[in-house]
Amino acid sequence: MTGTSVVVERKVAASPGRVWESITDLRDLPRMLSSVEKVEVLTEGVFGVGTRWRETRRMLGRAATEEMTVTVCEPVERYVTVADSHGMHYVNELSLAPDGPALSARTTTLRMTFTARPAYDRAPGVLTRLFSRLGARAVARALTKDLNEIARAVERRG
Repeated sequence: MTGTSVVVERKVAASPGRVWESITDLRDLPRMLSSVEKVEVLTEGVFGVGTRWRETRRMLGRAATEEMTVTVCEPVERYVTVADSHGMHYVNELSLAPDGPALSARTTTLRMTFTARPAYDRAPGVLTRLFSRLGARAVARALTKDLNEIARAVERRG
């Protein structure tokens, strides 16, 4: 079964390298993103495929903790994480595109793509379809807020 996907993007007045450093600095996420209350990094070493962390985030007035795992990592271009929770499978991709020649770009387009689908093969009921539509709008607002906060944090550091 296919899932519901939400895509948002924002220009950041910084090079892809600076943006990448910020979005892969897991321990700094609670300081950068107001909805993230806590991050517990579960793996050692540099950020890459296999990196795992628990992230406690407040959304729609409730705190939820999810365990994220990096499944794709192409430094300074994109990374993909997956999580499974409450019968759903989540895939989140962050991708970066330089605006102009890659080595001299001073602006980056940061894109987030979030997909949610049932973790089990089953047909969605009426309530599931309704919540997926309402949930997509809430997720789009949350992702847009995250991108705005990332941009502000990266641009301040510049």
